[in-house]
Amino acid sequence: MLTIKCFPMNMLEENCYIVYDESNEAVIIDCGAFGEHDENIIDKYIESHELKVVHHLCTHMHYDHCFGVFHIWDKYGVRPEFNSADEDIYRGKNDAIFGGLRDYMYQHPLPSCNQYLKNGDIVKFGSHEFKVLATPGHTPGGVCFYCERENIVFVGDTLFQSSIGRTDFPGGSYEDLCKGIKEALFTLPGHTVVYCGHGPNTSISFEMNHNPYVR
Repeated sequence: MLTIKCFPMNMLEENCYIVYDESNEAVIIDCGAFGEHDENIIDKYIESHELKVVHHLCTHMHYDHCFGVFHIWDKYGVRPEFNSADEDIYRGKNDAIFGGLRDYMYQHPLPSCNQYLKNGDIVKFGSHEFKVLATPGHTPGGVCFYCERENIVFVGDTLFQSSIGRTDFPGGSYEDLCKGIKEALFTLPGHTVVYCGHGPNTSISFEMNHNPYVR
């Protein structure tokens, strides 16, 4: 059985998740830790539960979701894993949208991607695995992480409770986002719990019936 711990990080209250099972092998999803306060919250939880971090998975590479990449690499020796279509975002292309946050992001050298994730890939840890689901639209390389065994999916900013991610940033596409949601997420079982990149959890069935943005 998976344990899922959510930590709202940085000024945008981005949801960083630590996920692990009885093996104590842990996956960090979207570490947006901004500064020592956020980093200490993550570290204390990992240390107090004696976890071994084996993956840092990124749903997309907007800075609020990956401020902590250097810290996770420096502290645990784990480099981020994301879709190659978001490499330009990660390296600062069109980063004017982030204003002064750019200086914080690049105060340390960025670790290279450990492996590029593509649709259908399987990420294993402990006795569990995530399937990678491609959902471009919020960013060109947006992905989600689905665990069929536990009926859960981590969606980053692809889908929110009664909303969807913004598509007005460079590389965004409303049409692509809706297509990905319908084809990759709305085909999952209705009782699948959706862990979002900001805000509360939701479910596939609730969003299929109530989300006004997916047409």
